[in-house]
Amino acid sequence: MSGLEEPGVSAEQAAEDARGRGAAVHVLDGSELASKRTALDGIAAVLDFPEWSGRNLDALYDCLTDLSWLPEGEHVLIWSGYQALADYDPKAYRKISAVLEEAAQTSFCGRTFTAVLTRS
Repeated sequence: MSGLEEPGVSAEQAAEDARGRGAAVHVLDGSELASKRTALDGIAAVLDFPEWSGRNLDALYDCLTDLSWLPEGEHVLIWSGYQALADYDPKAYRKISAVLEEAAQTSFCGRTFTAVLTRS
């Protein structure tokens, strides 16, 4: 799966598609994540970032391109309700989505990262 936004695809369909290809699915309900901090914390929580990881864009990129604490294979972040952040803080949304997209183009030690953003 390439790209971030999947218009018309529900979180459930995206998860089903990812599981169908053997990926590990990590679902983030972003419907109430309207700030950069809460979005970063939400992503860190669903991907089980280590305690030592920071809560900034550099740390987000570093963790997404590492994922060494997770099993090998593809890991798919499904961010449903991303529109809450996009509406409330468009600048933070653009920055975070740029990091997600950049990280999705990199694999590390047998792990790959994919992000799918859905409205529901």
